[in-house]
Amino acid sequence: MNFLIYISNLIIPFVVFYIVAIGIANKQNVYDDFVTGAKEGMKTVITVMPTLIGLMIGVGVLGSSGFLEFLTSKISKVTESIGIPAAVMPPVIIRMFSSSAATGLVLDIFKQYGTDSYEGILSAIMMSSTETIFYTMSVYYMTVKVTKVRWTFVGALISTFAGVAASIILAGMMV
Repeated sequence: MNFLIYISNLIIPFVVFYIVAIGIANKQNVYDDFVTGAKEGMKTVITVMPTLIGLMIGVGVLGSSGFLEFLTSKISKVTESIGIPAAVMPPVIIRMFSSSAATGLVLDIFKQYGTDSYEGILSAIMMSSTETIFYTMSVYYMTVKVTKVRWTFVGALISTFAGVAASIILAGMMV
């Protein structure tokens, strides 16, 4: 076990050293390349920041207004019949917008039901098999200035539903 800890402590410095060594071997000015990349990264952050702020505000309003609980109460009869308890629906909905907010909701499920409960296992598997659709699309498309998203949203929703369905099956097998 100590060997794995030793290796994990060395892996990041090794990767950094490897990248610098390859740059030097290729006669690149590694520091100037780093500074140029950092400048481009800051431009990307400034470009994406309004979208991120809008998404964070939207998720906050969705949770604080009570709409999330209202929506969950309305669809819980249908979702419970297919194996999704009402307590797990808020993270499923919020996950499409924000991973960190959904993680907070999953932690609440862990506290209330336990990590080994059906709700805990289902929410953990769902978190790992779904994506932050709106966040990912807005950040990536805004960064590269894509205006026609065509079938991306539909494909992302289909993959999210597939992830939820797989989560239900896997959690059912584990409990």
